[in-house]
Amino acid sequence: MIKILPSEITPEHVFLSRRKFMVGAGSLAVGAMALSACGGMGTPAGGAAPVGLAAPASVISDLPAALAHAEPFASKETDELGDKLNPYNDITNYNNYYEFSLEKDGVAPLSKDFTILPWSIEITGLVNNPQTITYEDILKKFTQEERIYRLRCVEAWSMVIPWVGFPVGDLLKAADPKAEAKFVHFTSVMRPEEMPGQNGYSGIEWPYVEGLRIDEAMNPLAIFATGMYGKPLVPANGAPFRLIVPWKYGFKSAKGIVKIELSDTMPQSTWMKAAPNEYGFYANVNPAVNHPRWSQATERRIGEGGRRDTLPFNGYADEVAALYAGMDLQENF
Repeated sequence: MIKILPSEITPEHVFLSRRKFMVGAGSLAVGAMALSACGGMGTPAGGAAPVGLAAPASVISDLPAALAHAEPFASKETDELGDKLNPYNDITNYNNYYEFSLEKDGVAPLSKDFTILPWSIEITGLVNNPQTITYEDILKKFTQEERIYRLRCVEAWSMVIPWVGFPVGDLLKAADPKAEAKFVHFTSVMRPEEMPGQNGYSGIEWPYVEGLRIDEAMNPLAIFATGMYGKPLVPANGAPFRLIVPWKYGFKSAKGIVKIELSDTMPQSTWMKAAPNEYGFYANVNPAVNHPRWSQATERRIGEGGRRDTLPFNGYADEVAALYAGMDLQENF
């Protein structure tokens, strides 16, 4: 059974008391926080529940300065399998984000001036408590945890990333889903004046839409990420608010989310519309099922030579395989 060991971290973009995480001259420092580096287990080392402090608005307003002044920090150097974390520089400069560019090394320069604050997320549909929540409120209301996860792209490359975020289920519970809600739709930001790819790539229908079954979204491994390496997310990685579903191919983890809708119907995601013969709804990592144009049996870890075997469900089978009991796992696309 895969066990993701807990440890501690203070995310710089939420709790800025440690000197190495100071946002800049004049910014407020707030109390440190014990946080878990877990894959679905919401407790830090020692078994105590996470303890959190709200980040005041004056600190949140200084977040852009943190991107320039803070050093990347993670609580561990490897994931639970002993795989080394990818360097912060690699993670922030090798990205699929077609809203900005079709080139992986083109995303960072084209997105660096993207406006990430103010930001709000609308939660609507089959919920008893529809609401619009701001990024600031998210940092105040939801305990942020480090989650060291493997990211497996459908293109057969992979990384190991120390995300900072909180379980998707925590936000959905706050909205109080109705009994008939079966699916969760995630809609990304539409801002062509800042996202040049939304003006130029006709193969994609914007805005970007993805979806999960509600039981998938409620699985403790699924998180909303607000940071990585103890720092706020940069625009190239989906700042300020994105989805992470580590047992699925990376395109399922929508970036720059502005709307979450619960419904009783399966969403037609962006890639399902663009290439229905290649991309389906579930897209669980499965080395036994090839993409129509390449093998999925192995992957290329960024920064390594050669290739490594791909693990079923990206190595998280013990935590998520039961979600698909009785289904034909050969049907991923």
